[in-house]
Amino acid sequence: MTELEEDGPPAADDRADPHGDPFLRTRFAVPARPATYLRRERLTRRLDQGLRTPLTMVNGAAGAGKTLLVADWVERLDGLPVAWFTTEAAGDGPGMFWAYVLRALHTVGVPLPAGIGFPADANRVSPALGARLAAGLSVRERPVILVLDEFDRVTSPEIAEQLEFVLRHAGPGLRLVLVTRTEPLLPLHRYRAAGELTEIRDADLAFTPHEAARLVELHGLRLPPAAVRALVERTRGWAAGLRLSALAAGESPDPEVYLKEFEADRSAIADFLLAEVLKRQDAETQDLLLRVSVLDRFCHGLANAVTGRDDAEAILVRLSRGNAFVEHLGQGLYRLHPLFAEILRAHLRTRLPGLEPELHRRAAEWLRRSGRLPEALGHGAAADDWEFTAGALVDDLAIGQFFTGPRSDAVAGLFSHMGREGTGPAPELVRAAGRLARCELDGGLAHLRRAQHELVEYDGTADEAAARLSCALLEALAARLAGAPDRVESAVRTAEGVWGAVPDELLERHPELTALLLDHLGSTRLWAGHFEEARAALSMVADSAPGAATALPREDSLGRLALIDHLNGWPGRAERRACEALAETERFGLPRSSGSGVERLVLAAVAVDRDELGQARDLLDTSAESHPAMRDPVREAGRALTAARLHLACGDPGAALKAVEPEVPADVVSPWARGEAALVAAAAHLAEGRGETAAGLLREVPDEQPACAVGAARVRLATGGADAAVRLLDRARPEGRAGPAVTVRAALVRAQAADGAGDGAAARGLVVRALAEARRERLRRPFREAGPWIRPYLGTASPHWLTTGRPAPGPSPCRPGQPPPVVEELSARERDVLRSLALTMSTEEIAADLYVSVNTVKTHLKSVYRKLSVNRRNEAVRRARELDLL
Repeated sequence: MTELEEDGPPAADDRADPHGDPFLRTRFAVPARPATYLRRERLTRRLDQGLRTPLTMVNGAAGAGKTLLVADWVERLDGLPVAWFTTEAAGDGPGMFWAYVLRALHTVGVPLPAGIGFPADANRVSPALGARLAAGLSVRERPVILVLDEFDRVTSPEIAEQLEFVLRHAGPGLRLVLVTRTEPLLPLHRYRAAGELTEIRDADLAFTPHEAARLVELHGLRLPPAAVRALVERTRGWAAGLRLSALAAGESPDPEVYLKEFEADRSAIADFLLAEVLKRQDAETQDLLLRVSVLDRFCHGLANAVTGRDDAEAILVRLSRGNAFVEHLGQGLYRLHPLFAEILRAHLRTRLPGLEPELHRRAAEWLRRSGRLPEALGHGAAADDWEFTAGALVDDLAIGQFFTGPRSDAVAGLFSHMGREGTGPAPELVRAAGRLARCELDGGLAHLRRAQHELVEYDGTADEAAARLSCALLEALAARLAGAPDRVESAVRTAEGVWGAVPDELLERHPELTALLLDHLGSTRLWAGHFEEARAALSMVADSAPGAATALPREDSLGRLALIDHLNGWPGRAERRACEALAETERFGLPRSSGSGVERLVLAAVAVDRDELGQARDLLDTSAESHPAMRDPVREAGRALTAARLHLACGDPGAALKAVEPEVPADVVSPWARGEAALVAAAAHLAEGRGETAAGLLREVPDEQPACAVGAARVRLATGGADAAVRLLDRARPEGRAGPAVTVRAALVRAQAADGAGDGAAARGLVVRALAEARRERLRRPFREAGPWIRPYLGTASPHWLTTGRPAPGPSPCRPGQPPPVVEELSARERDVLRSLALTMSTEEIAADLYVSVNTVKTHLKSVYRKLSVNRRNEAVRRARELDLL
């Protein structure tokens, strides 16, 4: 079956989704408002204003009144078609999502473009569908309003990217309204910066005291202002809480007194719910409600498993239709009102003491068999069955979730309650992961060794392979934190040895495990000074498919690749890589403290080389926030060296010495870290007149690395060894092996030696060459630290970019959120294509004008976009003009 049927828009009698199942009409229905619904004009006016912007987002907690607000608003719109689609549980593929969107548009009479097709594969959709849909909407005279309710269930970055494409290219023909509990995976910052986003958030949805007074009046209550203010304070303006309180108070002979009791103690409302809801049900229904109260969302199968019955479905249908605080979420899923569930759980403990852990255990086992690991872990922990819970995590190969992914904090928090309960390798592996995630190396290793001892007794099953692979991952992390490259290499070989015994489905479901292993491997190779081998491992992570689960190892790998570029003297490349690392965490909305911060250290080091010391200090400060498991010797050495160089640049050699004096603890000494630290210390000693001490430190500097060799040559020259300095440079030959941050300094060493030898012409030529190389990278620091000998060669007409500290013409320094500078030049043909873009020529017109094929033009366009770090035509033109390329 192809992924797109080219049969035109869905016909009126075509009611099948890509799975062949009928479309659920309820997902297109605008929800009905209750008789007690309060229309709040301040919010409807905001929604009216949203018609002027492409995107409107209503973002708030459950029960905040988001859906009813938008439903009431769309019913009042006159003349504009409104397509309503309530999204379903996470896991729907792009094909299913777009099939429902097309059906929603078709249902309200929006004509779809001829040939748009229809997704036939639930998990994929052709790029042509989005392009055709956007093109069809863009020519509408009046916009269509597309409301996506419960959009927080859409967790696929691919769907979000496709939706953003359609929204961007549909122009004024589409107004998108997202109703969501969480931040959607859309580039909201771009829409916000352009004034193209209308937002209504939790704080906006909260009821004011005046609105709360009107709401309780609709429920037949008249309360004094003080009582209303107390109720608003108690519920924080939460719509569902207010309505529930008003309903309960309305049943009381004295509502004001009741609300005072409710404010002080929940027993009054609990009595009401138990009496008016629970006790009105028959005994079997009461028993089911009590038992399912331990569940969040549940289907009838899970309810049957927990209760030991087989008739849960009929009971749940009846309860939801009777509005008995059981909500039907669609697709056979239900949930209890949270306040009702809390009261039921309290009653369960009283009526059936000791049963709650068993109910959680049953739920955990059913959820694990159903492949719903996060929920299974939660119920296993609630049952206090840590052996089961740890085993589920390890057997699912999800141990990496301690360190990366959107659930890392939740997993670590859940297992933080685990004590000494549970025996076997899985609990020990989880304890080890928890300790290592907090950078507690000794404690983590103790648990890891116990897990390895327990694994000796395992019997060669698939579960054993998952446990051994998890063990190898933790061993690699522990060795990385300890600075032990050989141990990491051994752990990776162990992982490779058991890889084939692990089901492919598990490996595909957890890409973070491979990414973390390679990141650990690359980082320790970097620590050992094996830059090319490190680059190979780190590049495999950086080039892998992006995803929330692998965002942190990708960020860390990109940051360490940037560090390698910096150590090799390529500040522009390092800056670009570091900005890519920053963008990786921003892309998935991850907090700064969840990454390693290495990319910020690199940007700070580049800023020092450019003598942008204020920016360097800010970046160094922000780099302090990092995930504890990422604080390995590479990061710690990088932070110490960058801080020391910043102190030197600020004229504080004493502080620089203090920054590098304590050697970073590691099992193996890093040649580059020790050498760079020795060079910084030598520079500090030279600044304070201790030449002999500085020269003595050169014994610790490896001369096989160009940057270290050039640094050593500078120290030799400063201590009177001009000939030795030049010989050292001749042996190292940095000009063919390193970037401008190294070769500029090498040229200045040679220039100073020539000046001391009386060869002014040679010195001037070398200074001119150094200036030419430094200009593009804005390298000011090498000239500021060169000393007074260079002033005659710079003269009174020193380059403006060098003397003022302002950037030279060309790419501006990278900032988080801004595109990185251009490192690779555009070819002549790419410039031709770029000039044609500026004339707003189409792809076909450019191809005809340049006498090439359309595919060739597209290839050039992709290359232009990549080199300019943009995604769209207008961005490419704007960026090119900023860089004086047009």
